[in-house]
Amino acid sequence: QVQLVESGGGLVQAGGSLRLSCAASGRTFSSYVMGWFRQAPGKERMFVAFSSTSGQNTGFGESVKGRFTISRDNAKNTVYLQMNSLKPEDTAVYYCAAASSWFRKIHSDGYDYWGQGTQVTVSS
Repeated sequence: QVQLVESGGGLVQAGGSLRLSCAASGRTFSSYVMGWFRQAPGKERMFVAFSSTSGQNTGFGESVKGRFTISRDNAKNTVYLQMNSLKPEDTAVYYCAAASSWFRKIHSDGYDYWGQGTQVTVSS
């Protein structure tokens, strides 16, 4: 069982930056693929980024490529999402998730555990 707690959301102006953190409980954090997803009101949950167990392999959704980075500190059981050059369309609730399998890492149904989400609002 893994419990995930996101933090770092808030209100920021367009062009600004935020860093989200996701702290995980348990001693097996390093064995999980970690992902970030977001969901805007009235829209489906959308893939944002993933990190392999070591952090050496990462991937991003098209809408955030070049602006967002994902990293993890396995010693601290934490994964981060650095968001730069934020746009109003980035406004959403952001969720971190943990997956025991690599194979559906860009799909929400590939993840086994989810955090409660943190709100990010980007004003124009």
